[in-house]
Amino acid sequence: MYSPEVSLALALAIPAFGGALVALLGSRPNVREAVTLIAGVLLVFNVAHLVEIAHSNPTLTLATLAPGLELTFKLEPLGALFAAVASGLWVVNSLYSIGYMRGNKEKNQTRFYVSFCIAIMSAMGVALSGNLLTLFVFYEVLTLSTFPLVTHKGDAKAKRGGRIYLTILLGTSIGLLLPAVIATHFLAGSTDFVAGGLLALNDVTPAIAGVLLVMFAFGIGKAALMPIHPWLPNAMVAPTPVSAFLHAVAVVKAGVFSILKVGTYIFGPAMIAAVPTSEPLAWIAGISIVLASVIALTKDNLKERLAFSTISQLSYVTLAVMLGSPLALLGGALQIVMHAWGKITLFMSAGAIYTATKFTNVSQMRGLGHHMPWLFIAYTLGALSIIGLPPLGGAWPKLFLIQGAWDAGHGILIIALIASSLLNVAYLLPLPIKGFFEPAETVALKKPAPMMVILPPVITAAGVLILFFLIGPLRDYLMPVFELTPSAGVSL
Repeated sequence: MYSPEVSLALALAIPAFGGALVALLGSRPNVREAVTLIAGVLLVFNVAHLVEIAHSNPTLTLATLAPGLELTFKLEPLGALFAAVASGLWVVNSLYSIGYMRGNKEKNQTRFYVSFCIAIMSAMGVALSGNLLTLFVFYEVLTLSTFPLVTHKGDAKAKRGGRIYLTILLGTSIGLLLPAVIATHFLAGSTDFVAGGLLALNDVTPAIAGVLLVMFAFGIGKAALMPIHPWLPNAMVAPTPVSAFLHAVAVVKAGVFSILKVGTYIFGPAMIAAVPTSEPLAWIAGISIVLASVIALTKDNLKERLAFSTISQLSYVTLAVMLGSPLALLGGALQIVMHAWGKITLFMSAGAIYTATKFTNVSQMRGLGHHMPWLFIAYTLGALSIIGLPPLGGAWPKLFLIQGAWDAGHGILIIALIASSLLNVAYLLPLPIKGFFEPAETVALKKPAPMMVILPPVITAAGVLILFFLIGPLRDYLMPVFELTPSAGVSL
């Protein structure tokens, strides 16, 4: 087998080379899309190797800019897990994109697939970053590479959504995240991710660390913590494969992954528990969880409803970091995985319905379940996982977060998690209820939905069921990161 360093390099090289080939083969759609799928499969196999060797922490340094400022990749379990989620769902989303883009006769498809390749390369860079500098560089490339995806349709609404997307994400990263990275380097002489927390090991005072924690929490705008969230619903002007990509594969997952990685390796759980701003930030996350769910309940447009649902669900991870207890952090890591599989199922279902009917509102979908039963079953499983019902994967993050909140002495915040689940029921289940149980209307399908937009959500719906039973291996894999003992928490 090739060396770990080569495998780290390939994680970026495969999607980058795939993007270059897609650009060259743009005039041959079948070959272009075959290259996209082949690159995705190759990346999955490479990341599987990285997952296997993650605990040995291999390192690859690309360049040294100055003492303590290096572009470095360092593998560890959290990064390997995020890379596995992003690469695996990229394959499914690419398959879905082919069906959707052809089924809806979308323009500029070559640019679309090239942007996807660059974005997934950026997500790999974020996942495998060995320090804050490397994370920041690839975080910014991810923003820029997804801007053409958000503005893909090219109309006035898409351009407005793209401006909001770019303004908020670049504004927060340059205005808050970059100064936080510079301050970390000034205080610690490094920006490396270190077990136990770089700032904690350098005896940074709780007051200063508290200010930095606020800067990171709002500077990582892709985590969409309120009020740094409007970019996300405005990005829903993009085609549905882009929405699925933003919510499940790369962008928002890169945001909450960055929050989790910074909390774990720059601050450390012990320091977060000691800083004065962690409790207010935990309350902001709790309010975001509930308020975004309430707003979702008011939206008839399905993609808008799902966008506010994502804002709520992302705040679970921010809450986990601010609680700082090992079980809460484990819940936050699992939320990245489980939410990705559940939410991509919902978005792909929405896109498949649009492809077949051109319907976008929940109120229009009466009786559709009789015409598209497999799709509505897939949506229902994804929704039940987001709600947190066993035996579906989304049940585990909520359970660990509840235990973690109790362990951290913030039992009152459990109310936000329970309220979120109840609100999830209220805004996610009306679609299958209308589809299956309300009187069927005469629905003139514009055209049968292509199999390539039906099969991917069925695959990911099966995934949320399988993930429920993989909790033991996932927990064991992450235990060393959060210093959990085998006996901690729930018996599995």
